[in-house]
Amino acid sequence: MELRHLQHFVAVAEDQHFTRAAERLLVSQSGLSASIRALERELQTPLFVRTTRRVTLTPAGRALLGEAERILAQVRTAHEAVAAVQGVLRGMLALGSEQCVAGVNVAGLLATFRRQHPDVEICLRQAGSGALAEEVAAGRLDLAFVVRTQEDTDQLRSVPLTSEPMTVLCHPSHRLAAAGASVTPADLGGEVFVDFHPDWGPRRTTDAAFAAAGVRRTVALEVNDVHSLLDLVDEGLGIAVVPRHFRHKRASLTALPVEGTGGTPYETVALLPPAQATSPAARALMTLLETGGLATPQDGVCPS
Repeated sequence: MELRHLQHFVAVAEDQHFTRAAERLLVSQSGLSASIRALERELQTPLFVRTTRRVTLTPAGRALLGEAERILAQVRTAHEAVAAVQGVLRGMLALGSEQCVAGVNVAGLLATFRRQHPDVEICLRQAGSGALAEEVAAGRLDLAFVVRTQEDTDQLRSVPLTSEPMTVLCHPSHRLAAAGASVTPADLGGEVFVDFHPDWGPRRTTDAAFAAAGVRRTVALEVNDVHSLLDLVDEGLGIAVVPRHFRHKRASLTALPVEGTGGTPYETVALLPPAQATSPAARALMTLLETGGLATPQDGVCPS
């Protein structure tokens, strides 16, 4: 099995189209098709279902995809390790981060990293913590800045960044704002909630806190970015339970402490593969984070 066959297979799986994959790989479509056929002959099974408009993976193709991505990631790490021994850091840094994650200034960190290592190509993917953890475990990302949850895989290393309590944000005219006191999940049971997609760290933390308190809640307004959440709360359409540092992002909203959550904090971490599988670029980025003063304060305002 040749590496180029696996590279071609992954490209077709990602693009779901032979022509687009060939253009991206800078190879002829006939050559790409021949490469896939050779891989299918070797494995003695079809890897794609081909139609006139697109191609989709067969069950065998889906089984191969994860392994192929891991193999290619390991090969890339091996090349980068040899380059690092020779005193040159090059290759690619594939980084994941949740939006407005606490404990790290992602933009500042990457800018400093690029100045120090101009030969390294930086790729950034923004998504929810659950999806990013899967990407690191599969070898598609070198590391990710995420929110710690109980579901984090044991295959990964966690480097703590920061921890903070959750806070309720509401419109100043809301009954909770008028009371001006800390609240518990039980106090919020009948409220209309604005929250993030279930894969996001703040949502997962809030869901876990309410579950620990035995309180059911319904999220009526679900968003995928911080500013939409703040806008909806600012219009009085619901309340939000968010990490404490979010309170600095919209001065017009009232922030109230949350108690009685069973000790469920919002914890952010850097997720990495085992030490022997961590790329030189990821190690350099973590060294920069730990020594370069590019973490945000525990209760600081994240860049937005």
